[in-house]
Amino acid sequence: MTVHGWFVLMIAAITVLIAVCAVVGTVMLDRTSTLSDQLTARISPASIEAAKLQKALVDQETGIRGYLLTGSEEFLQPYEEGVDAERRSHTQVTALIAERPELLSGLNVIHDQAAAWRAGYAEPMIAAKRDDGTVPAATVASGKRAFDEIRALLERQNGLLAQARARAKADLSQAEGIRNWAFIAMIVVFPLAALAMAILLRRAIGRPLDQLRGASRHIAAGDFDRAIPAHGPADIRQVAGDVELMRLRIVQALADSHRQQVQLREQAADLDSQAMELRRSNAELEQFAYVASHDLQEPLRKVATFCQLLEKRYGQVLDERGAQYIRFAVDGATRMQVLINDLLSFSRVGRLYDDREPVELDLTLDKVIDDLSAAIEESDAKIERSGPLPSVVGDPTMLGLLWQNLISNAIKFRDPDRPPLITIGCEPAGEEGWRFSVSDNGIGIEAEFAEKIFVIFQRLHSRETYSGTGIGLAMCKKIVENHGGGIWLDTAHSGGARICFTLPADSNQSRTQLAAADAEGPSS
Repeated sequence: MTVHGWFVLMIAAITVLIAVCAVVGTVMLDRTSTLSDQLTARISPASIEAAKLQKALVDQETGIRGYLLTGSEEFLQPYEEGVDAERRSHTQVTALIAERPELLSGLNVIHDQAAAWRAGYAEPMIAAKRDDGTVPAATVASGKRAFDEIRALLERQNGLLAQARARAKADLSQAEGIRNWAFIAMIVVFPLAALAMAILLRRAIGRPLDQLRGASRHIAAGDFDRAIPAHGPADIRQVAGDVELMRLRIVQALADSHRQQVQLREQAADLDSQAMELRRSNAELEQFAYVASHDLQEPLRKVATFCQLLEKRYGQVLDERGAQYIRFAVDGATRMQVLINDLLSFSRVGRLYDDREPVELDLTLDKVIDDLSAAIEESDAKIERSGPLPSVVGDPTMLGLLWQNLISNAIKFRDPDRPPLITIGCEPAGEEGWRFSVSDNGIGIEAEFAEKIFVIFQRLHSRETYSGTGIGLAMCKKIVENHGGGIWLDTAHSGGARICFTLPADSNQSRTQLAAADAEGPSS
């Protein structure tokens, strides 16, 4: 049974006991009232009236006897009064014992015997005495015997009334006793039921809860191997089972956590060793960068310098082919120097240049446009902005290099039949931050090369057609990804090329202000 079941059982038991006691007490109270009414309103008055009836009959017999002895009419007055009194008493007694047939039949017998005595003895004796004054002795004797029978019936009737009164008193006393015991039982049942409920609740609910609480405190103190006891009602056992299941899962989770901690420590040790190896590798890379920037470029400078000296000193001796060979050697050395410098710049992205600070992209773009002013004037390029650019958190040098590569490419790969028109756009991009775009009206890029153009050293044109090392967009990709964004070619754009990229937003920049600035239209 559950706790609710135990409560319902106890309340039902107490309710039944109280109801039984209340019903018994009510029945006995009603019975005592009924018996008391019968005793005081019927049996006792009937006994009194029966005594009056007996007295009336005795008065009749006494009056007849006196009249017969003396002949005086005065003795007939008690006789007549006794007859009237008998009739009244008989009527009242009949009404009082109407519900008791055994008493009523005896009363009717007495009434009939009395009437027969008067008709067969009293009235004839009175008439005979008045006529000649003589009374036969035999008649007197028969009248006396008839009245003795009436007297016996009266005694028997009084005895029955006395027995009825005694039984009523005994029943009344018994009913009062049962009623009193019922009320006493009701008074006693309440504290006993409360005590029984307290004991039952303690044994069935309180003790299991104490055991559950004690075990839970031990577990909370760190004794995770302590089992949760399951005792008491069904719902408490179910709670204990759930807590035990939770304990087992916690123990399992702790074991898994310990294993994970061991694995994490091992991984941390591996990471530390890898970090040391990476630091060593970076140191070697730094050394290589130093060698590449100094030791490797010095021989290239010498080659280029001495080839130029050969051309200057022996240019008149060499034929056209020899001069061409010298120019090839100088061009190769120069391109090797440019390639080495570009590789060094590419390797430095995210390693040497990684200062994080708020950067106003408008100012950065203005500086890049100023640096590229010669190329812009030479190509007659026009640069437009769709609106003010936001502030982002990043490295200002790398973000400037990003703008420089994108605008330089737009100018380099222009359409020979028209001047370059470069449009720089910006719009909010939700969780990505800001989405930027650099669009031009140049020769464009085929969709099939959308991924290839961001791979280092990948070129779509020959060096004779367009100069460069093929590292610019690869560097842009590395810069954008190092800042937490992405870069791609918009293949849906026609009439040129459009490079799009995203950068995380600066939390201090108000996008509502940018939206208001967008309504002002483009500026050039």
